[in-house]
Amino acid sequence: MNRAIQLARKGLFTTHPNPRVGCVLVKNDQIIGEGFHLKAGEGHAEVNALAEAGEEANSARCYVTLEPCSHQGKTPPCADALIKAGISEVFIAMQDPNPLVAGKGINKLKAAGINVTVGLCEAQAEGLNPGFIKRMRTGLPYVRVKIGASLDGRTAMASGESQWITSGASRKDVQRWRAKSSAILTGVDTVLADDPSMNVRDADIEMAGRQPLRVVLDSQFRFPKNAKMARLAGETLIMTGLEIEQDNALQVKINSDYKIDLENALRELAKREINEVLVEAGPTLSGALIQAGLVDELILYLAPKLLGGAAKPLVHLPGLEKLADCVQLDIQSMKTIGQGADQNIRVIAHVLDIKS
Repeated sequence: MNRAIQLARKGLFTTHPNPRVGCVLVKNDQIIGEGFHLKAGEGHAEVNALAEAGEEANSARCYVTLEPCSHQGKTPPCADALIKAGISEVFIAMQDPNPLVAGKGINKLKAAGINVTVGLCEAQAEGLNPGFIKRMRTGLPYVRVKIGASLDGRTAMASGESQWITSGASRKDVQRWRAKSSAILTGVDTVLADDPSMNVRDADIEMAGRQPLRVVLDSQFRFPKNAKMARLAGETLIMTGLEIEQDNALQVKINSDYKIDLENALRELAKREINEVLVEAGPTLSGALIQAGLVDELILYLAPKLLGGAAKPLVHLPGLEKLADCVQLDIQSMKTIGQGADQNIRVIAHVLDIKS
């Protein structure tokens, strides 16, 4: 199963909107076939492993990171393919959270007389697809907020100058987080101030021709028609609260003060099969998402610099007056990125449920 999880990671940047899945076939204690899902519309992990094993798949054991599908989608059901191949036993890391599957694949295998075990390396398998799992269970994508800051927690000088606080090594690392994401989200103020590209520019990252969806929250539709991101490959989606005639603008519910309803905006993205969202925005939008309880993970790059008290803060969190009101984080990892003068610290932390 560990090998199947390794294989699934080969689809880390390419499988959107499908989950990352790996499969290993074993016979007489020897691996006879391996497969992983590369791209939506192409063969699933089980089918690719069966193709490699050929007739040897008969009576083999199957190790797969996600419950085999039982419904006809863009490809035929994988459960049927395993049954037809004569697989004798299937080990499944986790049940599929997709209501179209959710136990039906397991039941189909059992009904065919195949021994099925579920839960082997379940936590590791869940770590492959946090966005897919959350979208299926809650109707919301998995949201990461990326912030580059000085060691004293400042993201820009008072004038707005911010290029570059973090190092080239950190910016290269960010490219991989972008590539993992289904969408990159920002606010229109960031577009007006920085004219960002918000795309994946690392030629070493193989993405099978896709770019993450670029999403701009823009309640009054101030998005400039000549913005750089609008001229790049891939789609740019403007989420606005106005009634407008614009092909790439999605209208979402707004509050009485004409601000975009952040939760509803994320639900709209989930309806578009967006699994993982990377937020690259200013302190106001980042803070608003955190305070609304909509952020799952914080990715913080800290540079060995001090910008001073007048510089802009990490996030804007109004209303916090007591220590008991603080936003609690659960640090998952701390890692040095780069070397020498190019060295930064990357902190990855989960945002604990502040709605409770």
